[in-house]
Amino acid sequence: MKEEPIIKNKAELATTPMRRQALDIIETGIARVLPDNIMRASVQYKVKNRTVIVNGHRFDLSKGRLFVIGGGKAAVLMAGTLEDILGPSVITAGIVTTKRGSTNYTKKKIEVIQAGHPIPDEGGVEAVHRMLDLRPRYNIGADDVVICLISGGGSALMPCPAEGVSLADKQSVTSLLLGSGAEISEINTIRKHLSRVKGGRLGRYFAPATVISLILSDVIGNDLSVIGSGPTYPDQSTFTDALKVLKKYSLFSRCPASVVGLLERGAKGLTDETPKTLDNCHNFIIGDINLALEAMKAKATELGLKPYIVTAAQKGETTTVAVQRSVEIMENKYSGKNAVILGGETTPSLPSKAGKGGRNQHYAAVSMQQMKEYPGKWVVASVGTDGSDFLPDVAGAVVDEKTWSRLEEQKVDVQSYIDRFDSFHLLEKAGNVLVRTGNTGTNVGDVVVYLLG
Repeated sequence: MKEEPIIKNKAELATTPMRRQALDIIETGIARVLPDNIMRASVQYKVKNRTVIVNGHRFDLSKGRLFVIGGGKAAVLMAGTLEDILGPSVITAGIVTTKRGSTNYTKKKIEVIQAGHPIPDEGGVEAVHRMLDLRPRYNIGADDVVICLISGGGSALMPCPAEGVSLADKQSVTSLLLGSGAEISEINTIRKHLSRVKGGRLGRYFAPATVISLILSDVIGNDLSVIGSGPTYPDQSTFTDALKVLKKYSLFSRCPASVVGLLERGAKGLTDETPKTLDNCHNFIIGDINLALEAMKAKATELGLKPYIVTAAQKGETTTVAVQRSVEIMENKYSGKNAVILGGETTPSLPSKAGKGGRNQHYAAVSMQQMKEYPGKWVVASVGTDGSDFLPDVAGAVVDEKTWSRLEEQKVDVQSYIDRFDSFHLLEKAGNVLVRTGNTGTNVGDVVVYLLG
């Protein structure tokens, strides 16, 4: 039986051999980090002595019970694979939350609750409350084990506002931060200090039970305190740090009074800080962007290309980064290589009235404009591994010299679209550009490939 392509509209997009190669490379990268592949390579269960083995580390289940919690865009597939590995009878109960509209999962022991992303909603709040309720309901204690499944998107999908802060307040702050140009680590510093579960608080809540976190990282550098806002990892940031982020991006006066009040009370020592140590928690990164990039490099080599991985840590303001990479290519920085591969996650700085699109579409649009003078054929593809580039039905875009020519023929003012971050409508005009995968069930960040003729 032929496998269905990850890129659903691949036949439509692959109008040239180079475009097909770029899409093949992107697909290979995403396939490598699908949860089923990663979980089976990282987790084993020994029935005879009831032992869970994670990356060589053994955890004894012989005296207690096993529970499963967690959240993220990949949580639904991680949960399904975990049930297959352990067997449903090994799991006493479980609840995870994932992005609304995700792949269906026929639950046996682990219940899946769908919630809002990137803006948290009541579905996520309900899911977290039900996770927390497992402790008193089952009297979870020192002999028990809690497996926590964490992946990209977990911060938004596991909201549990601190006392005195409403969900609407958290939604408001999240929206402000997402449009401010703040880096994900800065956004999560605030999220941790407005939450009952982030910044290690979830791990502390389930103590003295052993907590094992299986983590699919979408964070540059794999900082465990940042992935999903580190619900089971000690947090070294403080309330004072959170206030500094608001001031840095001129958001202090625009935030709800409840948020500012909580952060100020915390900075004065009037509210408990996030835990700085967590002896009961064991965190394992089982997959990240590097796996995807290495698979992309191998595929490019298989296709007869000469690939080069520039970085797995591409970050910064989206327009600035796209311009920088295009300049490097135009100046022949990667001489001798014709497949330039990158991974990471840029951060758009949006105008007050932004158009429609996501960072990958914007990256492709800026790259197209910058590469128009390249002396030869070229292709740029920029895609979110989760399948959602802010818009749920668009993963990113693939552009080439013909894309620019079509827009020129239509006399489209490309710069005006780029200025207002309206990349979706710009690329829609070009035709055969928008990459559609649907929800992939994974998330390790964004992948980019430049093919140079």
